[in-house]
Amino acid sequence: MGFLSTSVGMTRYRIVEEDIPSSLWVEIDERLRGHAFRDIDASAEERSFGWVSFENMLDADFVSAPPEKGQYLAFVLRLDTRRIPPAVVKKHLTIAMNEARQAMQEQGKKFMTKEQKIEIRDQVVLRLRARTLPIPACFDVLWDTMANNVYLASVQPKLLELFEELFTHTFGLHLEPLTPYFLARQYLEETQWSALDDLQPTIFATGEE
Repeated sequence: MGFLSTSVGMTRYRIVEEDIPSSLWVEIDERLRGHAFRDIDASAEERSFGWVSFENMLDADFVSAPPEKGQYLAFVLRLDTRRIPPAVVKKHLTIAMNEARQAMQEQGKKFMTKEQKIEIRDQVVLRLRARTLPIPACFDVLWDTMANNVYLASVQPKLLELFEELFTHTFGLHLEPLTPYFLARQYLEETQWSALDDLQPTIFATGEE
């Protein structure tokens, strides 16, 4: 669900760097296009990800609308993934193995090496990927350029890791999750941060009736 939905699960970040180069703001479009989503429909690649327009998931060149929305930058992380059901892989792998064994018997061979089995499996998976359309998924991103906060419409751990790495590669900036821990650090002196690390959770339920 995106930010235009009635409800959304999101992760909040703050940009670690306090001084962002002014030259970055005029390079936003170029940097987004430099790490834009690349379509893999006509290939056998397992996964592709990158930035697309907030208004149009098919627009990786940002020609339909600019990312600038007042003090915000709005764009989308698109992730396309090919998922082949394990049962389908098992079926076609069994067929390929049977065919390979039959061919070996005709050649007077009895044993199949581990390397041959791995090669057959890789070929089967590659053929199935080429016949399977990738499933697209889009995750909205909002960047408050005044407060230097970034919002991602997702709470999936693996997706968060991918987003953080791509954001850093794109803009040369690092993100810090605005979890309760990091929010608390904003209101404390640096010399007091160690006190947060020493906090212990309070157990309100003893388990006794």
